Amino acid sequence: MHALIVGIEQYGAGPSWDLPGPARDAVRFYRLLHAAGVPDDQLRLHLAPLPPYVPDVRYSPADYATLRRVLVRELPSAEGDVLWVWWGGHAVIDRVGHRRLFCADATTADKVTLDLDSALARYAGDAVPGFTEQMWIVDTAANFEDDLSFREPLSPEALPVGQGLLTSRQTLLRAAGDGQAAVNDPVRATGLFSDVVLGLLADQAGVLPEPPDPKGLFTAVQARFATLREAGRTQQHPEIRLQSPERTIVLPLAGLHAHGRPFPPLLRAVEALLEFPLMRDPDARQATVAALDPQVASTLSRHSTARLDTISLLTGLAQHHPDALWDLYDAVVAIDDSPERGLALRQALRELTASVSHQQR
Repeated sequence: MHALIVGIEQYGAGPSWDLPGPARDAVRFYRLLHAAGVPDDQLRLHLAPLPPYVPDVRYSPADYATLRRVLVRELPSAEGDVLWVWWGGHAVIDRVGHRRLFCADATTADKVTLDLDSALARYAGDAVPGFTEQMWIVDTAANFEDDLSFREPLSPEALPVGQGLLTSRQTLLRAAGDGQAAVNDPVRATGLFSDVVLGLLADQAGVLPEPPDPKGLFTAVQARFATLREAGRTQQHPEIRLQSPERTIVLPLAGLHAHGRPFPPLLRAVEALLEFPLMRDPDARQATVAALDPQVASTLSRHSTARLDTISLLTGLAQHHPDALWDLYDAVVAIDDSPERGLALRQALRELTASVSHQQR
């Protein structure tokens, strides 16, 4: 068993980026695994603490070069079946829909990041033959790059991913869905999501260092956040992605929204469509739209961000060309014939077309 534990509270960008909490949360997680019997040399702790906090444990830097070396060179050569990854700090969703984790040496002029999506792909495939059981816990916001008005786009660098053949079971637990903020409590110096997850993991200390049942953990996280939303402390909705060689599931894909309201049909369709990796690749997404009737495609508004583009495509088709939604479905499943993703998209589009038909009566 090995763990990469990252907590970044201060950045090269200066005080405006200060985020009291992630380093302290990372140390709490480190202590949980250490108390469960994981040796120090299998716990890679990387921090950028914000004074006056001084960790009383040994740690390494959290700059880009160090973290990339650990992910690309060191961890893949380590022996073990279980991998934990904990990351707390700032992040953003780039223009192709990838979640980018800012490293401690990020500045306003050089916003160095690690591409989380490429890291997940690398560790799920044959580039990393070990770690057949993985738990990734990421407490970051998920704001869109386009919404932050960066003067220059983020560098497109990604980690090498090998052949991409799925060989591991991988759980990704995220603090917030795309476009959402993740609340940090500066008074208590902790992330709201981190505090909830750490409390739940402490309750299951008898299971550690093996990862707990991911669905059970996520159900408990959802319950805590439903209470926090009712109390007005946050609006974020944590998400979980369960990936294995057999299938990939993202929750919540369907079900209840805040306060028990059903997800709107459009949101369900957006989430179902974004489950197809091709929709997060701008070239593949363009090829899919090009398969539609040219007269229909020419009427659609487009965006560079995957989620905004998907929302625009579905809204435009549903309002003006509802029959073409099924042309879009045919184009998507012709490229990616995953039965699970296809079924979820088909059900979501049925709900969306039924909703549009009802509104037009």
